[in-house]
Amino acid sequence: MSTAKPDAYLIPVNPDAPATVFGGLDVASLWTKGRAEAKQGATRTFYDAHDGASVTLASLGKDFKPNRDEAVRRATGAGIKAVQEAGAKVVHVDVAGSPHAAAQGVQLGKFHFTLKTAPDAKKPEPIIVPVGAQDAGQGGLSWETGLVYAECQNLARELMELPANMMTPTIFCERVAEEFQGLPNVDIVVRDTEWARSKNMNSFVSVTKGTAEPAKFLEIHYKGGNPSDKPIVWVGKGVTFDAGGINIKVTSDMHMMRGDMGGAANVVSAALGVAKLKLPINLIVLTPLTENLPGPSASKPGDIVYASNGKTIEINNTDAEGRLILADALYYGSSTFKPDTIIDVATLTGAIMVALGGVYSGVFSSSDELWKALYTAGEAEFDRFWRMPLNEAYGPAISGSNADLCNTGGRWGGACTAAWFLRAFVDGIDEGKISWAHIDIPIDTESSAYERKGSMAGRPTRALIEFARRAALNQTS
Repeated sequence: MSTAKPDAYLIPVNPDAPATVFGGLDVASLWTKGRAEAKQGATRTFYDAHDGASVTLASLGKDFKPNRDEAVRRATGAGIKAVQEAGAKVVHVDVAGSPHAAAQGVQLGKFHFTLKTAPDAKKPEPIIVPVGAQDAGQGGLSWETGLVYAECQNLARELMELPANMMTPTIFCERVAEEFQGLPNVDIVVRDTEWARSKNMNSFVSVTKGTAEPAKFLEIHYKGGNPSDKPIVWVGKGVTFDAGGINIKVTSDMHMMRGDMGGAANVVSAALGVAKLKLPINLIVLTPLTENLPGPSASKPGDIVYASNGKTIEINNTDAEGRLILADALYYGSSTFKPDTIIDVATLTGAIMVALGGVYSGVFSSSDELWKALYTAGEAEFDRFWRMPLNEAYGPAISGSNADLCNTGGRWGGACTAAWFLRAFVDGIDEGKISWAHIDIPIDTESSAYERKGSMAGRPTRALIEFARRAALNQTS
């Protein structure tokens, strides 16, 4: 921890009862003097206000107590942006309200992705020093855990933001290996297209045919639990660029498709958090990685492939490629590792964004208990989920005319038909041997105090880490 003298203080404030902190600093007087707004995340900065340093006050908002942690995240997230703008180099942050949430607000708030080379394009990273109790006894959460959760979400955001020429399947695997380097109980395996063919992953391979960029199938094995404990399996969609294939997308927003590997980015980043926290569970992460381009060998509308579980799939729309790569990955994960729980995460449909915007991730689950566990984790981190219907009534829409399944279900209920399609590839689900959840996630985010509107979301990384933490606690209790 830095011993340098601070040139800035960041203090979350209860607007109804601003307290005195940092010795002789009268926060209440400053708050009144600045006529600060009570709105959550509103900030006021006072220069040369305390021992030569600036002081930034950030409002927790009125009636913040029902969700104090989120109020702290928003206050510190907004406050750190103001502190950065002022050019502070060493910042002391009052973390008394919630050390875990304060660390997250600071780390998430100061994240800003840019590849601009101008000297002033990116503000320098200040040194952050927490002041106050850094472990408030919140069920094992602390300043340090908050840093891990937030840094992992920022990694997911960066992976999604990087352009497709800088985040190919090969580079993705190299970056993941670099991030996990030196962490105990972790094995990383990178498979190639020939391996996928040997596993009859023809659905996955069909998407890879239009690009010259080599596809990869990445596995992360974290062995933090007892060898006899069944693993949790996470599967992430890893389309590093999605042009739509032969059914090419409209060009206006195609640049955003660099983030279509958001599912993969989230699950590997959350797994990194699990490994850094040394959680006592076993976790396997699977990410099929490819581009989806309209090359001369690309799949054509009407093509039929045999997936690895033997089912035939009619490819009526090559732009519904995410479910094609997830199908083989789900079957591989569920049939090979025999987990009790398997969760896939994907930027799968625009329909989920139409339904939920960038506020919630949609969850389709075969298990009420698994849904409740995800919901609880999401609420704790304010990285929220909304349950969507998983019902056989959506089956006829994805029945192929000449195959078992069709990879599109028409205009209506697109997120629901996609989920029902994926269910067909979870081995053991009909027999009740496995609990499964499909999480359809937003590619970008709504504006908040610690996020920037239009930036890649990196969600639900925090909720997945919290889900794993709680699963570990339940397993060891």
